[in-house]
Amino acid sequence: MRLVTYVDGDALRAGVEIDGKVVDAEKAAGAAWAGTVVGILKVDQAARDGLESAAAAMAADGAPIEALTLAPPVPEPQKIICIGLNYHAHVEEAKGIDKAPNEAPPVPILFPKFTTSLVGQDAEVLIPAATEKMDYEAELAVIIGRTATRVSIDDALDYVGGYSAFNDISARDIQLQTPQWTAGKAADTFGPFGPVLVTADAIADPQQLRVQCRLNGETMQDATTDLMIFPIARLIEFISSVITLVPGDVIATGTPAGIGIARNPPVFMKAGDVIEVEVSEIGVLRNTLVNAPKS
Repeated sequence: MRLVTYVDGDALRAGVEIDGKVVDAEKAAGAAWAGTVVGILKVDQAARDGLESAAAAMAADGAPIEALTLAPPVPEPQKIICIGLNYHAHVEEAKGIDKAPNEAPPVPILFPKFTTSLVGQDAEVLIPAATEKMDYEAELAVIIGRTATRVSIDDALDYVGGYSAFNDISARDIQLQTPQWTAGKAADTFGPFGPVLVTADAIADPQQLRVQCRLNGETMQDATTDLMIFPIARLIEFISSVITLVPGDVIATGTPAGIGIARNPPVFMKAGDVIEVEVSEIGVLRNTLVNAPKS
């Protein structure tokens, strides 16, 4: 099932997307639990199957998805946990960058973003005045569906609610001023997320998805998730060993090679640029860069 969160006046609504049409999830289910995407992830598979069937019957009268303003699929997750250096080729390309490690990390590198980092489809990404080195990072996002504490690697994927596309926008000059990356990674609008969440049952193998990034139509990144150093199950095992994951939490699983700062010459984004992240079986996440207001 393909789920969205869309703007309806002053409120946000959960919707089911079927062939480009969006059906209000709460109306289709006839139940309050379908009022949010996290609510849908929390119910059992039979309830979700019922929702999907009801939405399919109403799809002809649904709203065209392109006519809606989409928020991030999960607008206010409790946690957004990002993973650094999780593809071998990305580790290699980063070796010449100041403060970057010279080998693959022994355990996953974690850093946070915040709900103020998140924006949805076609939203603007703000360029802070303090940076001249805006970079992209196309990623697969994993959204947790069940509370996970100290889960095993064998059971870890059972705790996944769904998958989406994510762009780990990074201000490299700010990021690399200190060993801690948060200031250059978690700024306002630095977490484009969406356009849809595809439930876990609809993705046969999340380690066989293609992740691409295009800047103004030019392909900058192109890899598959089987190239991760730490696969999704290992990430969930490691994170849940120290941090309890709850429904709606987002794990941005790391970016493949091709980032702007590692290119020769470097490529950085500027106002007016259009950045796209495409993940197979999910769709294309598109955003435009603009200069942040001065006050």
